Amino acid sequence: SPKIDDGSTISEADMTKILNEYNTKASVVFNRVELASWDVATDVGNKEKEEKLTKEVGESAKFIREWFDKYWKDAQESSFNDESIKRQLHFLKQLGTAALSPAKLDLLTNTITDMTTVYNSATVCPYTVQTCADDDPNRLTLDPHITARFAESRDYDELKYLWVKWHDATGPKMRASYQDYVGLMNEVGKGNGFKNAAEYWKDAFEDPQFEEHVDALWLKAKPLYDDLHNYMRHKLVAIYGDKIDLNDENIPAHLLGNMWAQSWKNLYKETKPFKGGVIIDVTEKMKELKYDAFKMFETSNDFYMSMGLPSNKMSYTGKSVITKPTNRTIQCHASAWDFYDGKDFRIKMCTNINQEDLIVIHHEMGHIQYFIQYKDQPTVFRAGANPGFHEAVGDTIALSVANPRHLVKIGLLDEYTTSKENDINALYMEALGRVAFLPFGLLIDKWRWDAFSGKVSVNNWNSHWWKLRKQYQKVTPPVERSENAFDPGAKFHVPADSQYISYFISHILEFSFYKALCIEAGQYDPKNPNVPLYACDFYKSKEAGKRLSDGLKLGSSKHWSEALKIMTGETEVSADAILEYFQPLREVL
Repeated sequence: SPKIDDGSTISEADMTKILNEYNTKASVVFNRVELASWDVATDVGNKEKEEKLTKEVGESAKFIREWFDKYWKDAQESSFNDESIKRQLHFLKQLGTAALSPAKLDLLTNTITDMTTVYNSATVCPYTVQTCADDDPNRLTLDPHITARFAESRDYDELKYLWVKWHDATGPKMRASYQDYVGLMNEVGKGNGFKNAAEYWKDAFEDPQFEEHVDALWLKAKPLYDDLHNYMRHKLVAIYGDKIDLNDENIPAHLLGNMWAQSWKNLYKETKPFKGGVIIDVTEKMKELKYDAFKMFETSNDFYMSMGLPSNKMSYTGKSVITKPTNRTIQCHASAWDFYDGKDFRIKMCTNINQEDLIVIHHEMGHIQYFIQYKDQPTVFRAGANPGFHEAVGDTIALSVANPRHLVKIGLLDEYTTSKENDINALYMEALGRVAFLPFGLLIDKWRWDAFSGKVSVNNWNSHWWKLRKQYQKVTPPVERSENAFDPGAKFHVPADSQYISYFISHILEFSFYKALCIEAGQYDPKNPNVPLYACDFYKSKEAGKRLSDGLKLGSSKHWSEALKIMTGETEVSADAILEYFQPLREVL
């Protein structure tokens, strides 16, 4: 039996009691941290709330360190036979950010808060004015103003102006703070037994060859991305003429309908393979039917409940925020929250009435459904099987939702005739979101791993960022960027300390989930070549809902390969399903 700090030993029965007590108390401590985090995210710049968050994070770390020193530090997993005890100890023997001293933890918390405040408070002057006072009420915020211009404008110079101004209003103002952040995070990594923060982050995926496996997935999917990129590059000539150099394999980053070129869906109408056919964008129909944010969330909740899954309604009512407030600044980046009490789950989102946000809502509700499914697990296990799983759930549902056949069923698409042209256009729309995203989902953490490990020096951070964006995304900045720019900081997840490789994994994984649920629902048979995978819609399938639920209920109580086997019958993440799904489109591209 393992010894504890007073030299005594702990039996398996006693350790079970200790873990139960820890999990009960931890849920209360973590609840206070989440509540304080929520208050900061929904009232950006409120110093009193920021101080409260710093205090709660400090108290949480103190709690974690005390239990670690008394019970977990010297406990050996191999001393116990019970698999749940072993796995809980596996997680508890890492301190996380509590490995820092109280003063340094406060500094880390404040540094992240300061960087996200810079990001969420950033505004730029309108293109028509270009010079305005800092307090000018006409200054543009990222959401909804700049985002809308990227979606709608095809003025090369306006887009270049907005791209440059946004990047200059964010990155440079947090570059020094990010340097402090990297140093502190590396201390966190070392305090948890790793060489640096990069190795610490990768460990969350419980795969000793994680980076090699990620690279293999990318190499498998890369030809599909290359075909889409090459097609888009040629199509952009019709929009921007000689501003597109077809001798250059790269595309200017500001021309793809999105600030980070991570989704190209806003270019669908101008670039779709077949000009005729149905327009698979239900934004105008939603407005015609007087959809508001609440109705969009109700539509999403209906899908989950149609599969026999519990209601997500608590996540968009009560204290949740689903429209942008007018009396304060909030973090508009959509997010789902678990407050560790088994009943308080919320979404924070500045919802726009359009198809893109309808899909985002289904994504965020996937997180909520996961929270609900594993709420009865010990606090230690209230997490995704791995971080990629959590991101994949809602996107799996969204694949079914975005199917034109489903949009017809729920009255958002007036008619849809199954034809090669219509189906290819629909696949193209999906590819502009999901395939176009893949390299961006990969490169952000590639860059951070290199920054953490020291593979790239601080003096070359920005040039390395653009080296990776050219290598993976094949995009270039619209103007020359200096080392002072710090362009990674213009993407929310970088200042917000949020791992991004999870999104890359999820964009591969969701197609495996989707295929398995389609088979379970009787909507797809791999042996029948006449019914393609992309035609599936598992709406109202209780069988698919049960299969999904069985995997989600595990939380992180089992290794992700076991959860994957329950959900797909496989034990390794594979790119086969995404390639199968888009194969008909690739033949056309």
